[in-house]
Amino acid sequence: MRLEAAARMDLMKKMWRARKLILVVLIPLSLLPLPLIHPTSEACCAYVLMVTAVYWVSEAVPLGAAALVPAFLYPLFGVLKSSEVAAEYCKDTTLLLMGVICLAASIEKWNLHKRIALRMVMIAGAKPGMLVLGFMCCTVFLSMWLSNTSTTAMVMPIAEAVLQQLICTGQSDTQGDSETAEDHSAIPDKGENMDKNQLELFYRKNGGDKPELSTLTEVQNMESNGGLTSSQSIINENNGHLPEVAVEIPSGVKREKLDPRYPTKRDHMICKCLSLSITYAATIGGLITITGTSTNLIFAEQFNTRYPEAKVINFGTWFIFSFPIAIIMLVLTWLWLHFLFLGCNFKETCSLSKKRKTKREMLSERRIHEEYVKLGPISYPEVVTGVFFILMTLLWFTREPGFVPGWTSLFEKKGYRTDATVSVLLGFLLFLIPAKRPFSSSCSSKNKDEDPEADPLAPMITWKDFQKLMPWEIVILVGGGYALAAGCKVSGLSVWIGRQLEPMSGLPPWAVTLLACLLVSAVTEFASNPATLTVFLPILSALSETLLMNPLYTLIPATMCVSFGVMLPVGNPPNAIVFSYGHVQISDMVKAGFGVNLIGVAVVMLAITTWGIPLFDLNEYPAWALPSNVTGSL
Repeated sequence: MRLEAAARMDLMKKMWRARKLILVVLIPLSLLPLPLIHPTSEACCAYVLMVTAVYWVSEAVPLGAAALVPAFLYPLFGVLKSSEVAAEYCKDTTLLLMGVICLAASIEKWNLHKRIALRMVMIAGAKPGMLVLGFMCCTVFLSMWLSNTSTTAMVMPIAEAVLQQLICTGQSDTQGDSETAEDHSAIPDKGENMDKNQLELFYRKNGGDKPELSTLTEVQNMESNGGLTSSQSIINENNGHLPEVAVEIPSGVKREKLDPRYPTKRDHMICKCLSLSITYAATIGGLITITGTSTNLIFAEQFNTRYPEAKVINFGTWFIFSFPIAIIMLVLTWLWLHFLFLGCNFKETCSLSKKRKTKREMLSERRIHEEYVKLGPISYPEVVTGVFFILMTLLWFTREPGFVPGWTSLFEKKGYRTDATVSVLLGFLLFLIPAKRPFSSSCSSKNKDEDPEADPLAPMITWKDFQKLMPWEIVILVGGGYALAAGCKVSGLSVWIGRQLEPMSGLPPWAVTLLACLLVSAVTEFASNPATLTVFLPILSALSETLLMNPLYTLIPATMCVSFGVMLPVGNPPNAIVFSYGHVQISDMVKAGFGVNLIGVAVVMLAITTWGIPLFDLNEYPAWALPSNVTGSL
């Protein structure tokens, strides 16, 4: 009996280890009777959709690989030709994303993001409440243009250094240290009263052109061993370059979860509050622009493909709608986190008076100021990057503002120029413009040890810089979503789904939207955000057409709510990054994330039922959404 039980346990362990392979094989086989018994275009398309959706949700295979399933199943089942499917994998938004990544690579290479973050924190001060608000504001701003993952990976090391300065100062306070703040203004020597856990900001070179944040322990190890340790290599590879859907937890900053790390419970609460505020702020910032997150791009392309005559979604209209949402969410999220971790004494935690500053806060402000000084004066590449950043934004806003003619009206042929045109043009120029100031012999780079014989015409960014940040997996994932949408349209599956949803016609539009938001925000806690949205967009479009609702009434709120996977570390990569620093537990993320989720859904519903109605004319069923426009190409 014992041998049989052991054999069963061994078999179960083997099956558990091979669970993904079993799922990959069983799902297509178990669903195969659907297209065999009902050999119609709708059934074949539904089969491909369900197989792809299960692969995405279960992550049995990589997301990018699962997105290739329609590329071979649609031609095999006769839903779409191979050439038609291939065309769906490279759209206008792919070029838009590539141009934005070029600018993001320049921002990160020349450390403009560090200058922005440190400057905004210097303005906010070191009071706990204002410190959290300052980090949230700079994270929101950066996340508007960079990916949420990269923004979190960039800002979190700066926040960690500030937190460790607070912790170390608190430890000296509890040990009876009576020295004044002026006596501590200088950085102590490495060998004098330095706690092993203390993190100081030092700069190390990454690839010879970009300084990175390092810990004191890492610098000492590097000096004693003559090189970087393996854990440092992991940090160096992932800091700022994490992919959108796969996260490597930086082991170099992972610490044992021991309460003695924190001098007081209040210090622990500050660490929790600041850590969680960064991942939530990255999510909020990604809502503001079309390029802020991949889900926004998925919505824009699928909407413009399904409703080519709409012409209502562009960078300007999206920004006008989403910017107030982000501001309200930023304030409410800050208040919620402050109440949850710091209490309600805003006078104590948010006072800007110098008389109310403690020694620890004065030391933290000095530390932030010292790190800003280390960046030196603003360099020529930073100026060029800033100019391109402003120029790209202005050209996006003025392309077709709506209330006045845009710059596209200067051209004879209309409809040829999009936001991607601007993005790719400026991104291409970054490969041409030299990184050194013209007619100047001085080196504009911050690398003092740079070879004086280096190419004086080296560009602002290289192809390697672009490759580090380009999320090719997301590009393929988005293309798979477009392919699925095209198959649903051509096969008539979207029309069939809409007919099945007719019983919901008795509900008011706001109730339908609220149900969609709650459903999407719940599913995205366990599944990838892009995959969740890709599955739900065709269903919600068909539902809106069946109920004669403006499709934007449901699609825009669902697109925004799919980003609110903030309750678990697996919800999105920024959550995993923050969780890896060891300040928060899963219970903290669930408790704080539940409140942020409710805030997000409430604010989105407020927006779509107030200023969203006149902005997108949601009270009328538009002519561009008539069924003839959906099925006309069949």
